[in-house]
Amino acid sequence: MTLAGLLLAAITVHSNFEAGSIGKVEFVGPNHLRCAVKGETDQDGRNRQPSWFYFRLDGVQGRELVIELTDLHGEYNYRPHDGSGHRNMRPVYSYDNEHWRHFESSEWDPALHAIRVRFTPEASRVWIARQPPYTTRRLARLLDELRGKPEVRCQIAGRSVRGRPIWLLTVTNFKVPDAGKKVIWWMARQHAWESGTSWVTEGALRYLVSGDPHAARIRDTTIFLFFPMADPDGVHRGGVRFNEFGYDLNRNWDAVDPRRMPEIACQRQAILNWVDSGRRLDLFLTLHNTESSEYIEGPLSGSPEIRALGERLWKLLVEQTAFHSPGGPRDQPASTDPGKKGRMTVNQALYQERRIPAFLMELMVDPSPRLGRPPTVEDRLEFGAALVRVLRAAVEGATHAKIEN
Repeated sequence: MTLAGLLLAAITVHSNFEAGSIGKVEFVGPNHLRCAVKGETDQDGRNRQPSWFYFRLDGVQGRELVIELTDLHGEYNYRPHDGSGHRNMRPVYSYDNEHWRHFESSEWDPALHAIRVRFTPEASRVWIARQPPYTTRRLARLLDELRGKPEVRCQIAGRSVRGRPIWLLTVTNFKVPDAGKKVIWWMARQHAWESGTSWVTEGALRYLVSGDPHAARIRDTTIFLFFPMADPDGVHRGGVRFNEFGYDLNRNWDAVDPRRMPEIACQRQAILNWVDSGRRLDLFLTLHNTESSEYIEGPLSGSPEIRALGERLWKLLVEQTAFHSPGGPRDQPASTDPGKKGRMTVNQALYQERRIPAFLMELMVDPSPRLGRPPTVEDRLEFGAALVRVLRAAVEGATHAKIEN
């Protein structure tokens, strides 16, 4: 083959699009790529987390590819790890950057700290990601749909380091007086790589504004307030866990700096303004993704009422959804690292400051024992709708009755 022919036949790698990220790429062979996961560290150059990659391959149709995703070792809460927590990873791929499928299988290589996948693409161009991406552009499209609906009010609570809006959405029946309504706050995407939480949030919002009779009854009796994307800068640049200045947006709630952490500052202020004005807050929930476990964590030891709320929430989730949490709800510590400034999560800080019943939810991205596969976009959207019903039942005090669908 001529040089021109070789160049035309070459595979090319791209990540120059929103949320794209990949590190050094090495061609071990013509169809064998070794792609380093870039990862991200905090403001002190610590806690490297390699949980996000999202890139495109061109010129791959019909090739029997071997792709190794390397450099999965890192550090979490100042404890080094060898990357083996990613050993069950099943990344996703797409031929149109819209519809995503999980790879059928993967292999863990401990020597390379790598996940290896093999497949033969059916098209010349394929996108590969850790899990189905959810970008700021996707959120903008959703907001455009919601703005015209009478059940939704959109406001900007503040702006990120780069000036992107931190949206706060209120969903209720505004024709019904607020007095007596339950109030639930919902936060997603404090960590940019955790795109599954955005799909869950979209499912929740679409359900809440739908014509479903039960959704209408929930709107009549409940006020939902959503922070749908807590770190838009990180999402846009293909980050993992930290804002533009390197601060973890689900730590540092005890060390708020409006200049370096405007995302935390504006969200915290919105919540405190609400409760300090005398309005009720029945439950706060922040959604997260982790590799292989699912759980609810909150201030269970704070009061019998909060413990009962956490137990109702856990019980309803396990009974009514695919949530896999055999151990029951967890009691949260006072801080991630007691005695060390800048290590308090949103749920820890809100409880400490105002005794708000604030909970954290982790949702796995690896194959779920209850689903028998990794969660898909459709699973996340359906879970979002179910989670709305579960939360409403939990704050009402229901534990045994079948949730309406």
